Amino acid sequence: MYLKLAHTKLDVFQYSRALTLEYYRRTKTFPPEERYALTSQIRRAVLSVHLNIAEGCSRKSLPERKRFFEVSRGSVIEVDTAFDIAIALEYCSEAELNVLSEHLIRVFKILSSLIGQEAPTHH
Repeated sequence: MYLKLAHTKLDVFQYSRALTLEYYRRTKTFPPEERYALTSQIRRAVLSVHLNIAEGCSRKSLPERKRFFEVSRGSVIEVDTAFDIAIALEYCSEAELNVLSEHLIRVFKILSSLIGQEAPTHH
């Protein structure tokens, strides 16, 4: 935010930021008894997606960057799984999450692509 680093302009960073903000807003409607359970878990996981992308982008070595992107992708899966439970508990519906699911899938695909990148070979 204050540093104005290059990673803040990356699509994956922008998508994960939007995802984080939307999931925070969406969990505001969860029952109060979920405040320290499902709501908290979803918020920690979605924030982890965004923060690990930022930290991964700051790493110089490709293996180190990939590790942060792997953690971020794991958190995407955690958010997806948590919302499966939220839907089952009727805290929200699948229809309400259509736009959020598109963002989640987009971030997952970009992270998978970044993780799958090969290191440049030198001849």
